[in-house]
Amino acid sequence: MTACVFAGSLVGTLTFGFLGDHWGRRPTFLMACFFISVFGLLTAFATDYASLLGIRFMVGFGVGGLTVPFDVFAEFLPTSARVLLDSWIHDDSIVCILDSARFLASICSSLFVAMLILDARNSTHENSILSGILGLFFCPESPRWLISVGREDDAMAIIRSAAVTNGKNPDELFKTDVNLKDEHVDTSNFSDLVSKKWRKISVLLWITWVGYAIGYYGTIQTITRVFDSDAIDGAESGGTPEFDYKSIFISSSAEILGLLIVIHTVDTVGRTNSQVISFLVGGVCVFIVGMLASSSNWVILTVLSFFARACMMAGSCSTWVTTAEIYSTEIRTSGHSMANALGRIGAFTSPYLVSSRTPITAVGAIMLVVNIVTAASASRLPETKGVEIGHVTDDNQQVDAGTATPPSVVPPIV
Repeated sequence: MTACVFAGSLVGTLTFGFLGDHWGRRPTFLMACFFISVFGLLTAFATDYASLLGIRFMVGFGVGGLTVPFDVFAEFLPTSARVLLDSWIHDDSIVCILDSARFLASICSSLFVAMLILDARNSTHENSILSGILGLFFCPESPRWLISVGREDDAMAIIRSAAVTNGKNPDELFKTDVNLKDEHVDTSNFSDLVSKKWRKISVLLWITWVGYAIGYYGTIQTITRVFDSDAIDGAESGGTPEFDYKSIFISSSAEILGLLIVIHTVDTVGRTNSQVISFLVGGVCVFIVGMLASSSNWVILTVLSFFARACMMAGSCSTWVTTAEIYSTEIRTSGHSMANALGRIGAFTSPYLVSSRTPITAVGAIMLVVNIVTAASASRLPETKGVEIGHVTDDNQQVDAGTATPPSVVPPIV
């Protein structure tokens, strides 16, 4: 069943990424929500295993479109407030931040509803319907995409609405002589990702995504394997398996720390340095865990596992931020979806690399090599810190992607 969801999400990621650049971010995201909601609802009515697999494939197909709202989020943010913490600190934090808080609250409410509903079928009803409703109200169209297809009036309407949401007077912010920067392009498709302009960046991003996915999920599975070794030995000897849930829980909670580290540092040390440091430190930690797996000192293993998980989380978050910022508007969701699809393939291969048939010391070494390669690839990506979204080249120079610059120009979001 998990494989069906994975296969569906792989197809959906590529499909919705293409549609996001051609049909628009909002309708594409709503279509993804439709698939998730409808087929999530149909899950409760599956009558046999074959139909259940087909339905879950379509749910995964819809899940593949969930990279689109992340790109909308990045496109709403001004250059100086693209990271969550900075956006909260600045006076001019935008409507997208407010909607993100509501979105997080909606996720929590969905989980709370699921906890209250003991029946699995009713749980799929409630959460599927809820996700569709929330998606309808809390995902606006990207003004940048609207500008890129020549719909400046619609883009301005959304920007003015954002100003009102933030308690600003749109008439004061946007005078009658203010124009939006022209980002219009004629056409775009997946082949643009390997054009002369984007080829180097795309290949580096793809290597980074595959590496981070293998490293992230491989680290989780390696740590779980280390702390489950006693349980496996106990089961094989006919005894009662005893899992070290405490150590697994402690190491898992490290992802919160990793997220906080990114929020506080990614705008100071930069996106590239955040990835390089995180992947290298995470790789070293999981390597040492593999070397000391037979040690009886669970404190050392737990601490190392904690930092490994924190670093892998920090690195993956930085990679997501970089990917959304590095591509220009006309190919952003296509580029993000392609990288995400390759990352999913990497995640799919990770269980085979950390298989129980492979010595745990060898697993640690494999994870170290993977993270070194990932860090090396990320180190060659252009730095996007402080650069207008989508305006970088492979030599780290900021460029103007617009075809014209009106006399009075403001960025898509103030």
